[in-house]
Amino acid sequence: MASRTTKAGPMTTLNASGAGFEKAFEKLCRRRENREEGVGKVVARIVAAVRDDGDAEVLALTQKFDGARLDELEVKRDEWEEACEAVDGADRAALGKAAMRVREFHKKRIPSSWEMREEGGGFMGQRVRALRRVGIYVPGGKASYPSTVIMNAVPASVVEVPEILMATPPEPDGSIRKEVLMAAKVAGVHRVFKMGGAQAVAALSLGTETVPRVDKIVGPGNAYVQEAKRQLFGEVDIDSEAGATEVLVVADKSATPAWVAADLISQAEHEEGASAIFVTHLKSVATRVQDQITKQLKGLAREKIARAALKANGVIVVTKDLDQSIEVANRYAPEHLVLAIDSPDAALKRIENAGTVFLGHYTPVAVGDYLAGPNHVLPTGGTARFFSPLGIEDFLKRTAFVRFEPPKLRELGADVIRLAEMEGFTGHGASVELRLQKIRRARREREAAREAEIEL
Repeated sequence: MASRTTKAGPMTTLNASGAGFEKAFEKLCRRRENREEGVGKVVARIVAAVRDDGDAEVLALTQKFDGARLDELEVKRDEWEEACEAVDGADRAALGKAAMRVREFHKKRIPSSWEMREEGGGFMGQRVRALRRVGIYVPGGKASYPSTVIMNAVPASVVEVPEILMATPPEPDGSIRKEVLMAAKVAGVHRVFKMGGAQAVAALSLGTETVPRVDKIVGPGNAYVQEAKRQLFGEVDIDSEAGATEVLVVADKSATPAWVAADLISQAEHEEGASAIFVTHLKSVATRVQDQITKQLKGLAREKIARAALKANGVIVVTKDLDQSIEVANRYAPEHLVLAIDSPDAALKRIENAGTVFLGHYTPVAVGDYLAGPNHVLPTGGTARFFSPLGIEDFLKRTAFVRFEPPKLRELGADVIRLAEMEGFTGHGASVELRLQKIRRARREREAAREAEIEL
């Protein structure tokens, strides 16, 4: 049986038992390899221009790309307050509730400083401090993303980062959407700048006349934003090089096809590059989900985007059993993993690679996108194999310290010298040996002094 078949509906089907499946699925898993040509050169020019000309270049690029002619980049306090006052009361309450839930989730376990003492005068430990200044990038353009503000800024606020800056593209009239500014207020953002794209990342990374240089930049964005983060890593820390959103749903006979289809569409409507993968061992369920997707796409506000995403990156994988479905999910390492199965808690123990796992039939991805509590800034492109969701740890730095008193250096110094010589670094060994010589002299002098006292 061939691994790839064509069915009525927007999604392609792969049969996990068919010939050629491994090659097709491996290609599906290597989704990060598709990098747009030419983006790197464009971003390099933008970064160089912002480095040289600062605010003037950022303002010029904002007019060129966003159509906004600005006199200054920063949102003034009165503009910010007026925008927040214009937000509908119910919307303000929903944003506040989302920020509260995300805040409570991230407050559960904050790493703390620690220290330890050893016999002989060993003293060591670790100091944990918040970064001094961070930048939050929030996309604009096709949609408004107040939830992105909350998810990126709240963890930084929880660990009391002194300065949280936000950059987001302005509307053509120079304004920032009021819901985004309201989200910034409840999330703990301190300053907001009207700038987007690679130029915003460059300004935050390098600093300009009015934009302070930050220590770290987090947040999603298009290919130019991600490329700028990649190029400027080292000048500044970054969260990760994020890709398009993705979801993988594992279903058994207990799943409701209409709900599965809705979860797949909910992520496909983000952008044309989004991925939606459905894995089941039941062909009848696969067929019914296809039918539901076709039905639900009609009349969807973002139908064109969702349809394009499903056509390009929508795949149904039919497996032999639930065990193989879990194996497929682990290999794909999705950003969002939905376990629409009868016993999701038991299956959770077997999940190794996923950004966030949504358990059972009443936990759509949308609750995680907005207010469940766990962060929606998640590893994409298969990086869930080694990356974790954005959290408070991303806004903290650890500094280790150590102190040896003479007895402790005398106890361990010979081993240090031996290890240094093993690697050919005799200077390392000498730095220890010189101190040991002084310790030995001091010890001999004390012993001589004691013998002299006894003789007297």
